Amino acid sequence: MSKRDYYEVLGVGKSGTAEEIKKAYRKVAMQYHPDRNPGDKAAEEKFKEAAEAYEVLSDADKKAKYDRFGHAAFAPGTGGFHNTNAEDIFSQFGDIFGEDMFGNFFGGGRGRGGSGGRARGQRGANLRIKLKLNFEEIAKGVTKNVKVKKYVVCSTCGGNGAKDKSSVQTCSTCNGSGQVRRVTNTFLGQMQTVTTCPTCNGEGTSVTTKCTACKGDGRVYGEETISIDIPAGVSDGMQLSMSGKGNAGERGGLAGDLIIQIEEEGHAELHRDGLNVAYELHISFTDAVFGTQVEVPTIDGRAKIKIPAGTQSGKIFRLKGKGFPEVQGYGKGDQLIEVNVWTPQHLNSEEKELLEKLNQSENFKPKPGKADKSFFDRVREAFN
Repeated sequence: MSKRDYYEVLGVGKSGTAEEIKKAYRKVAMQYHPDRNPGDKAAEEKFKEAAEAYEVLSDADKKAKYDRFGHAAFAPGTGGFHNTNAEDIFSQFGDIFGEDMFGNFFGGGRGRGGSGGRARGQRGANLRIKLKLNFEEIAKGVTKNVKVKKYVVCSTCGGNGAKDKSSVQTCSTCNGSGQVRRVTNTFLGQMQTVTTCPTCNGEGTSVTTKCTACKGDGRVYGEETISIDIPAGVSDGMQLSMSGKGNAGERGGLAGDLIIQIEEEGHAELHRDGLNVAYELHISFTDAVFGTQVEVPTIDGRAKIKIPAGTQSGKIFRLKGKGFPEVQGYGKGDQLIEVNVWTPQHLNSEEKELLEKLNQSENFKPKPGKADKSFFDRVREAFN
């Protein structure tokens, strides 16, 4: 089943501001939250659908990519949406709902984290890298193993920042919930508010002795080899993202995303024009007159083409399907070969004499017919 348009899912227009998108997501998520619709699988799927839409539309880079390429920009291997349950979704987006809404509406104590209602440490920053690809890699798709220098989870403490298990204590202020509740009397009666615990910052625990390797951060600066699947048909400047492959978060916080910007390496003989590939073929005057067979470069090797006798300069030949594919699509471009008849620039006396005689012949006088298309007709035909 095809995905619904993200703007349609949230009920907001493409020109909606970040605040409007945020409000729209909050409204839809409240309507379909599993706690409001226990056992309703359809509601749960709509809840996840809304979270997926918000993850993309709330991020400027992802939104721009979605506006340009649609769902194809987040197909498998390009950094699609990975949250699978309500806990994970609220762990990532819980801050837009507010503490009171979590503590009171959703049954109390779920909090913003995915583990016993505790908010985990600070989320890691996104990383950006540039990845150079040649024509063949772009045409066929490729998997690249890239070494990325970034913050990684501390292997000594496993990311919690503590020296050992005994160095982690349950917070005495919130008793491990990560939240504190306050009841106040108002003219409307008693009102309960829930806020992040100021002692443990919502984590529910505190570290008494820090890990010596990471000094309590739960992460260290290191290097990771990441396998990146690049779909066929990407283009220069396009950005792909991989969720959770950026910097590791502090003290077990969610990792940031890895943003991959595509850089297209030029080809020695071919030129790219959208999905099409262009090649300029130079032939001699005699080959144009008598016809010939030549070998031309393509993205995936060389191909032979026949040049008919009497071919005019500017003639464009088309190799169907020899261009670039659409990203996650079914269309494919062609290779366009423009013939240029090479005019000799340096002639000896014998050659000049021979050409002067030939120039007197009626067959050497230009006589374009209806079958000989104009320059504009050729361009229009080649790119339509």
